[in-house]
Amino acid sequence: MPAAGPHALPASLWAATATPAPPYSTAGGDIAADVAIVGAGYTGLSAALHLSQAGKKVVVVEASEPGWGASGRNGGQIIAGLKHDPDKLEAKFGQALGTAITRTIGGAADLVFDIIEKYGIDCHARRSGWIQGAHGVRAFEEIVTPRFRQWHARGVGARLLDRQAMATLTGSSPNAYHGGWFDPRGGVLQPLGYARGLAAAAMSQGATILANAPVLRLSSTDKGWTLNLGQGSVRARKVILATNAYTGDLWPGLRQTVIPVTSFQIATHPLAPAVRSTILPGGQGVADTRRLLLYFRLDHEGRLIMGGRSPVDDNPTMDDARTLKAALARIFPLAAGSPIEFVWSGKVAITKDTMPHIHILAPGLLTALGCNGRGVATCTAIGKLLSALATGTEPADLPFPVTAPNPYALHALRKVGVFAVSQYYRLLDSQSAT
Repeated sequence: MPAAGPHALPASLWAATATPAPPYSTAGGDIAADVAIVGAGYTGLSAALHLSQAGKKVVVVEASEPGWGASGRNGGQIIAGLKHDPDKLEAKFGQALGTAITRTIGGAADLVFDIIEKYGIDCHARRSGWIQGAHGVRAFEEIVTPRFRQWHARGVGARLLDRQAMATLTGSSPNAYHGGWFDPRGGVLQPLGYARGLAAAAMSQGATILANAPVLRLSSTDKGWTLNLGQGSVRARKVILATNAYTGDLWPGLRQTVIPVTSFQIATHPLAPAVRSTILPGGQGVADTRRLLLYFRLDHEGRLIMGGRSPVDDNPTMDDARTLKAALARIFPLAAGSPIEFVWSGKVAITKDTMPHIHILAPGLLTALGCNGRGVATCTAIGKLLSALATGTEPADLPFPVTAPNPYALHALRKVGVFAVSQYYRLLDSQSAT
């Protein structure tokens, strides 16, 4: 059963079908650790696993339970790479660092599947590949084709898809997408099951995970840092803040470096066999090139899942599903009559440059946030990078930049700004869908 903490696990398809959570610890007394991690999503759990493998005493502190946030509510698509293509990364960061970033995050899907296999994580993982669909001619020519060419040139067995190939692979209407590209590195999984599996893996290596333990205060000491939990405390030489889109005010100014954007999803009842056999027969995850993108996949029981951006906060209702239901019917006419079984939402952390960011906020205080909707693979890789930093790797030797926080101006007006930008993006998407 989900833990009953200050934030109950939201209802979702993933909460209904995930493997049971392992038994977590509770706060109490004064606990000493080498590294304390705040937040038990993919970033924090991956960091905990890799630090524990390195022999460090690790305590993870979570306000609710592992996977409560985006790590337990996302679309479960494993995507290799960032929003930025390899050529752009090399132009922005230089040949050496740009190539290192490309290799590190390009290999993030490998890391996910390796961890799942090594620890026997039951999360219905399938390395079926990932597809990006072009919603118009311009998107195919300016986004999809260059992205395919750049990864193909770097040895990825990618395929460029024309309109017919896209319709055949996805089972979508021939008019839904102009084309797309197929990336064999990706796949799908049950995201909450993966989060719980990461937690169990970290615990098997000696990590302690405290559930229902919100951090009330973070303070520095002569010997490191202290986390005040109300019902106890954790003392550690180093601390990693891994709260991403749910970052609060524990460290001044950090919350202002990302914009939390709601991602809303619906899932049908399991499709009838005749319909199911025509939709995504290869089991891939799909996302498209819209600025307000749509993404979809089947789950392990044959439900069709579709997601997109939404102004809806937590605990949406069936009435909130109308826009996505219309999109589902347009893209998959055969599934148009399939009733919706689940609706849910979660927060995605968006940064100014759509890059994840690693920061050293103070001596012994590290953080990373802003995976921009590609968190399953990227956050797993970023957690491993944070563990390297925490065990003595110099920032200059990390295959990823370590930067200073760059807060949004007028962050307090973010909700108004997100709505205005969403309306503008909706207009641009409609104009480019040709």
